[in-house]
Amino acid sequence: MHDKQDESLAVLIEEFLTARATRKPSPHTLAAYRRDLHAVATLVAEAATPPLPLDALSITDLSPRVMRAAFARFAAPRAPASVHRAWSTWNTFFTFLVADGFVAGNPMPAVGRPRALLPQPKPLRGADTPEVLLASAARDDGRQRDPWPERDVAVLAVALCAGLRLSELLALRVDSLGGRPGERRVEVAGKGGRPRVVPIEADLDRLLRDYLDSRVRRFGSRSVRPDSPFLVDRRGEPLRRGGLQYLVESCYRRAGIGDRVPRGARLHALRHTFATRLAEDGASAAEIMRLLGHASLASSQTYIEVTAGQQRDAVRANRTNRALAGLVPPG
Repeated sequence: MHDKQDESLAVLIEEFLTARATRKPSPHTLAAYRRDLHAVATLVAEAATPPLPLDALSITDLSPRVMRAAFARFAAPRAPASVHRAWSTWNTFFTFLVADGFVAGNPMPAVGRPRALLPQPKPLRGADTPEVLLASAARDDGRQRDPWPERDVAVLAVALCAGLRLSELLALRVDSLGGRPGERRVEVAGKGGRPRVVPIEADLDRLLRDYLDSRVRRFGSRSVRPDSPFLVDRRGEPLRRGGLQYLVESCYRRAGIGDRVPRGARLHALRHTFATRLAEDGASAAEIMRLLGHASLASSQTYIEVTAGQQRDAVRANRTNRALAGLVPPG
């Protein structure tokens, strides 16, 4: 055991967050860790006799009884998913403290938690919605100040036909696209630093090359160097989170499908549509989970490893790919 058991809890929280940062979580994940740790710790401090400022709280103050009471107060106004996430954060925090010798044991198993519910998919509603969206984005819209249909379609098509997350789209580089004809693929920097490869079909490949050609016409050949960001704004600057979200929202508005987009899943609805259509068209759970880059595939023995050929067959079965055929003339 360390001789620093009475060290400020706030200091230990910062040490924990620094240690987690080496795993390269997203900024949003780190922010969620900090928020959950501080929220529960504040409740512990407020319930002390007399109440303490957070900086005066010690790790020795966090007994199982104290943690149960704090989590009961934390849970009262919150959804089960939020409580479950906070419980997991604190469990990870105490595991860190045990490993570093700051505490003898982890009190979290004595703290109740709600059952974790699997998030429900939120695909675009309507059987033909992806096709309507793609066709609308491919048209020059006279209402736009600087229309760039090639870029807009590329964004939608990669999300709909490769299932990429927002962060994964922003991390793409020009050389993320590779492979020989007939075996083209996109290399994805996945969540938690886990890379994966997603096969892409010929129509999507041709559409993406058409977008890069349009970029050369706009900004010159230096704009498509291998290490250049794959997605850029209308000034040729790397597309950022807010810009990508606005782009997709504007595509929804132009297509007139705002009522078909699930609330709270604007860009993510495209990824969910990719997975839902794969399932509807016969892909197995193992193929879908591998293509989406879910961590549970690597850790769970219930999923069967699939070959690259099976993954390509699964992507080929995704009927959204067929909507791309008429958007770009054959090269």
